[in-house]
Amino acid sequence: MNRELLMLVDAISREKSVDLEVVFAAVEAALASASKKLHGGEVDMRVTVDRETGEYETFRRWHVVADEAGLQLPDSEILHFEALEQIPDIEVDDYIEEPVDSVSIGRIGAQAAKQVILQKIRDAEREQLLSDFLSRGEKIFVGTVKRLDKGDIVVESGRVEGRLRRNEMIPKENLRIGDRVRAYIAEVDVSLRGPQIILSRSAPGFMMELFAQEVPEIEQGLLEIKSCARDPGSRAKIAVQSHDKRVDPIGTCVGVRGSRVNGVTNELAGERVDIVLWSEDPAQFVIGALAPANVQSIVVDEERHAMDVVVDEENLAIAIGRGGQNVRLASEMTGWRINIMTAEESSAKQAVESDSVRKLFVDKLDVDVEVADILIAEGFASLEEVAYVPMQEMLEIEGFDEDTVNELRTRAKDALLTMEIAHEENVNDVSQDLRDLEGLDPDLISKLADAGVHTRDDLADLAVDELVEISDIDDEKAKALIMKAREHWFTT
Repeated sequence: MNRELLMLVDAISREKSVDLEVVFAAVEAALASASKKLHGGEVDMRVTVDRETGEYETFRRWHVVADEAGLQLPDSEILHFEALEQIPDIEVDDYIEEPVDSVSIGRIGAQAAKQVILQKIRDAEREQLLSDFLSRGEKIFVGTVKRLDKGDIVVESGRVEGRLRRNEMIPKENLRIGDRVRAYIAEVDVSLRGPQIILSRSAPGFMMELFAQEVPEIEQGLLEIKSCARDPGSRAKIAVQSHDKRVDPIGTCVGVRGSRVNGVTNELAGERVDIVLWSEDPAQFVIGALAPANVQSIVVDEERHAMDVVVDEENLAIAIGRGGQNVRLASEMTGWRINIMTAEESSAKQAVESDSVRKLFVDKLDVDVEVADILIAEGFASLEEVAYVPMQEMLEIEGFDEDTVNELRTRAKDALLTMEIAHEENVNDVSQDLRDLEGLDPDLISKLADAGVHTRDDLADLAVDELVEISDIDDEKAKALIMKAREHWFTT
């Protein structure tokens, strides 16, 4: 039987053009599967086949797990402290093995072994095809629609298949069996039973790769697409940078009479593309991203990673775009939160902020309104700036001598210390059930504590807009956190 096993392995290896080791691994898996069925339960079996003689041995295995983790699979796991009694130097994640009687390959066993072997070989062939395809380094999958599968589309390229999910297609496009299609390789998941290449026609990466194919200067390294944002099938923005001063990045991407950009647009069901010049200066980048709107002024808030962009009434609708499309795409492409406002709205907001800072300085520095206004006029907006801005800068303020500056700095540091102590007390008052709530991080817990939210019920009682104002998170996350906090209201 052992000799016949070796002959079978050799014959399958030759017939299927599969490495001998793959076939031996399949045989071992088949024997281990048969042994597992014989013993029952969730036992873990390992079989080794001698590559020269065909003889094989079977071992039952126990996975060593940490004591605190406990046994999840008692038939195939052992706690570390128990394993140490058998093997003094064994570590967590090692295995303990015990020889057991091997199952004989009878008629039923041989049939089962054959099925496992053939499946393993099919898996090996599939992996080899996928490996060969991926080794080419292609980022766009070109193939033919083979079949529809629960709303998704299976695309075939040679003998390799990719899955284009419904939500990754361009809205309203209707692909049929036999259609030629191009899509972006978004992911490769080898754990999937069906097509393991996940495709997308709506991902920003697809547009970037299409431009790379249409514009040779990108492949040559003269141009680079820095970022992209899309509203698939409708509108998109890409940011480009030139690495050669002789190359105009926008004109090069547009092409003669729009030939290059039209090539991309035609592939994407007429999706209109705004090509923007990338800039290292975030404010300049945002101004370009909001085109065709003209920007009057811009205020950058580094801490919140946001910008207030002021436009006149004529440009307000253009800057925002239909349904907020223009500002949304500009925000996604630049990575900055963009707030569009008129000059009047900006002035009102600055007045409110000035009032808030003025009150802070008057209360915490114990100064009159005139001194507070001088600090605001000189650009001071926080106690930290008063406390730690270089002294020479403050001495340049008209009317401030060394004694005045030292006193202001001392008062600011004392106020910060007092506020920090109060903040720590607030955080310490936060209940454990709120700390344990999924989705809360230390920074968010700290903000909630400062706002007087100390328990899970306090959070559950908040409205979405209240939580957004407190935490500066988006509406969706705020809603999810509040609903999570309310879950215990509906459980018994």
